[in-house]
Amino acid sequence: MPEIGTSFFELKAALGKLYDEHEAAAIAHECLHHITGLDRLTRLTQKHQVLSPEQAAQFSKMKTGLLQGMPLQYLIGSAHFLGRDFTVSPAVLIPRPETEELVQWILEGTPPQQILDIGTGSGCIAISLALAWPACTLHAIDISTEALNIAKDNALQLGARLHFQQGDFLKTEQCEQLGQFDILVSNPPYIPVAERMSLHPNVREYEPGTALFVPSDDALLFYRAIADFGKGHLTAKGWIYCELHRDFAAEAAALFRQEGYEEVHVRKDMQGNERMLRAQLRERM
Repeated sequence: MPEIGTSFFELKAALGKLYDEHEAAAIAHECLHHITGLDRLTRLTQKHQVLSPEQAAQFSKMKTGLLQGMPLQYLIGSAHFLGRDFTVSPAVLIPRPETEELVQWILEGTPPQQILDIGTGSGCIAISLALAWPACTLHAIDISTEALNIAKDNALQLGARLHFQQGDFLKTEQCEQLGQFDILVSNPPYIPVAERMSLHPNVREYEPGTALFVPSDDALLFYRAIADFGKGHLTAKGWIYCELHRDFAAEAAALFRQEGYEEVHVRKDMQGNERMLRAQLRERM
C-alpha cells in the first residue's frame, strides 16, 4: 500500500501537467486531507503512514478523475464558501472567492426585509445571506431543477430557511408574480460563448454551460433582464448586486445608468479585477 507522503508527491507531479505548481500542490493537499482526514501538519509528521486499502482505492479513483480534468470539488462533492461546506455537483457552479466578496459587500449594508437571488445554483449566496440575516426573507430562483434540489439540500443541511422557485428568468411571464424585493443579487451567466475555449478544461468541460455562457453578441443579456426586472420588482431605493465579467464591467455599469439606476458602483476583487456591481433604483417621482 502507498504511503501518505508518496501519494501526495505522486499526485502533485501528475497534476503538474494540468495546473501550475502552486495549484497542483493545493489540490493534492486537499485530496489527501479528504481521504485521510488528517490536516497538513499531521500528514507531514506521519508521511510514512500507509494508506488503508479503502483509502488507496479512493486515492486511485480521485487521481483518475483529477487527471481527466474533473474539479476536485465535484469529486469530493462539496466546496467551501464563507466558512461553510456546500454540496456541489456538475449541475451547479463551484462557489468562488469573488462570490464570497460579493456576499460580504452586501452584508456591509443594512439588513433588508426581502431578497431575491437570481440563478441561485448551489444556493451559496442566498443561504449565506439567510444565515447572516435570519429576520430577512430570502427567495431564490433557478432554471435548473437539479440545481434547485442541491440548493434545497444545502439549505436543509445548513439550517437556512428560503423560498425556492424553478423558472427561466429570461422569460418575463415566469417572473411577473415574484413580488417586491429590497435587494436583487445575482452571479449570472456572463461569459461569451466565443471565449469557451479560453477557459481551463476543468471549467468548460465540467461546470454547467447554462450557468456560464451567454451569446457572443450579447454579453449583457442577463444584466439587461435584471435591470428591467428591478424597475418593476424593487422597492423604493432598492439595490441590485451582481457579479461581473471583468472585461464588460464598464459596459454593465453604463447599462444600469441608462436604465434609470443611480449610485452605480463597480468594485474590484482581491485580484484587482472589476468583478462586482452595485446599483440603486432611482426613487420614483
